Amino acid sequence: MVSKHAHLYEYINFLSFKIFITILVLLNFIHKSNTLCNNSTFTSITPPYEILSSLQTLPLEGYFSLRNNENTAKDFGNIYHFPPIAVLHPKTVSDISQTIKHIYETGSSSELKVAARGHGHSLQGQSQVHGGLVINMESLKGPEMRVYGGESSPYVDVSGGELWINILHGSLQHGLAPKSWTDYLHLSVGGTLSNGGISGQAFRHGPQINNIFQLQVVTGKGEVVTCSQHQNADLFHGVLGGLGQFGIITRATISLEPAPKMVKWIRVLYSKFSMFAKDQEYLISLENTFDYIEGFVIINRSNILNNWSSSFSPKYPIQASQFNSDGRILYCLEMAKYFNPDEAEVMNQSVDHLLSGLSYILPTLFLSEVPYVEFLDRVHASEKKLREKGLWEVPHPWLNLLVQKSEIHDFAEQVFGKILKDTNNGPILIYPLNQTRWNSKTSLVTPKEDVFYLVAFLSSAVPSSTGPNSLEYILTQNKRILDFCKHAKLKVKQYLPHYTTQEEWQTHFGSSWEAFVKRKTTYDPLALLAPGHRIFQKAMSTE
Repeated sequence: MVSKHAHLYEYINFLSFKIFITILVLLNFIHKSNTLCNNSTFTSITPPYEILSSLQTLPLEGYFSLRNNENTAKDFGNIYHFPPIAVLHPKTVSDISQTIKHIYETGSSSELKVAARGHGHSLQGQSQVHGGLVINMESLKGPEMRVYGGESSPYVDVSGGELWINILHGSLQHGLAPKSWTDYLHLSVGGTLSNGGISGQAFRHGPQINNIFQLQVVTGKGEVVTCSQHQNADLFHGVLGGLGQFGIITRATISLEPAPKMVKWIRVLYSKFSMFAKDQEYLISLENTFDYIEGFVIINRSNILNNWSSSFSPKYPIQASQFNSDGRILYCLEMAKYFNPDEAEVMNQSVDHLLSGLSYILPTLFLSEVPYVEFLDRVHASEKKLREKGLWEVPHPWLNLLVQKSEIHDFAEQVFGKILKDTNNGPILIYPLNQTRWNSKTSLVTPKEDVFYLVAFLSSAVPSSTGPNSLEYILTQNKRILDFCKHAKLKVKQYLPHYTTQEEWQTHFGSSWEAFVKRKTTYDPLALLAPGHRIFQKAMSTE
């Protein structure tokens, strides 16, 4: 039953908004008058708040909020804080379409930019927009998640604002799951598909953007377009890994496979990078191999094996207890094999055979068996612990690089042996990927060699620190890494890229830049979308 005061409450809110807009318009009138008095020429620009006033007249099912939007002025990176002038909380795709179309039809005189925000896990303010409009994608209701379990090509159809953790639980009810993941599942579909979506399954299945059948996209003109490899293919490939520049993903059809119930989880250590890399590359070259392969670097850590003992069991307990890791740079190879309980014996035989071909330090073999969901959602368990200690919402100056195979040894020698030889401020992931598993038609840029590595420096800064744990120190360290790559002329590409000039972006995209610009001109000619990336500052056309 609707409260008898509900309509009165809505009317008061509407009046409050109109009063707010009236004050802003009066202030703008005064500003314009002063500008005209002090300048001989004046270019007419429609202020964002005037457009907001007209946006309020649209017949939306959702609503705009003008206050208490502090959360949208930050992200997981917690480095940049750009407050919007308003936030749209859409209930339907039409809400998003109408809003963007209205702004687009205002023309190039509008200064209002639009940023789609999923779970706010961007690192450099990409989901923020200073003085613009943020679209809260988690508000998008749309049709409920639908799982189709056909024998040949099962899939799930979901909202662009849905979180991957919810897709996991929803698809598991049908005995299915997506093929490719990110390490952290509390991210939105639209967010990861706009970037790539990489984890330890990508060597086999490619990134998440390679496992999409169809998308629904709202372009920078407000058009709602359904696209796939066979329908509106240019937009489909452009949006995947396109950093939100060509449209907002409002729905996605994601490929599924039969889901296992259990995971054999394995870690081993290496003291030589050459052997570590050789074994990683060997494993990803096999047809019958592990289902997940990652690695990480351990710098100046003591008692590392003791830290594993709470989750893993040593294969050789006595030798493991005598192992000393102090002061050494070590490399951990992390592997996982999926299985069902009735397949345990065959799985263990397969794991033993694969391990027999590796050159790890024998006492450092640690194993565990965990449920499939627990393995995939493993980072969330760490998040809970960090939140309890107040160490989650801190600056995260992450640096993610894609380094080709022929250059990874020089990279490791300089970066791990010299730049980061004493300390690191968080996990350093490093693992190889197969180029053949990636779709070159998408917007995601990678090195050209058949095998390349993801190297991710996942640093966390301590806000009050002025030493090695400070934000300034880590940013300087990141710059040293990038400067080395530049001076050594390594063909490195940033993943989750961050640049400040269009010239840098042009270098990043290389031969793909012309196609990227053409797509921007076609699908977002006024450059309304995703301004936080700082790729296109001005309209591409004035049509």
